[in-house]
Amino acid sequence: MFAIVNIAGKQYRVAKGDKIKVSLLETEAGKKVKFDDVFLTDDGKKIKVGKPTVKGVSVSATVLEHGRDRKVIIFKKKRRKGYRRKNGHRQDFSLVQIDAISASAPKKKAVPKKTVAKTEKKED
Repeated sequence: MFAIVNIAGKQYRVAKGDKIKVSLLETEAGKKVKFDDVFLTDDGKKIKVGKPTVKGVSVSATVLEHGRDRKVIIFKKKRRKGYRRKNGHRQDFSLVQIDAISASAPKKKAVPKKTVAKTEKKED
């Protein structure tokens, strides 16, 4: 079973047991998080596509660690002008392990009970 889920503004394809790097989350390492923005689920037999999200489905995960990714170099140059700029940055990330993809049954609305009007006959 896999799902496509929105985590920190980006979409990821996740399955149970996957470890993925996502943009830095404001959660401490070792804590559990729950993602409710699930766009698609596939259990091998049936595919559910949301409009825009699938109702009643959530992905639970554990934040393993926080870190900084490798350096990305940005180099700008204009030829024959003597213009060169070298810049770079390291992106913060959170390593997340997917624990479960839970699909709860949609809640059914309670049907109001029909009240039968009792008619009392008055005897004269």
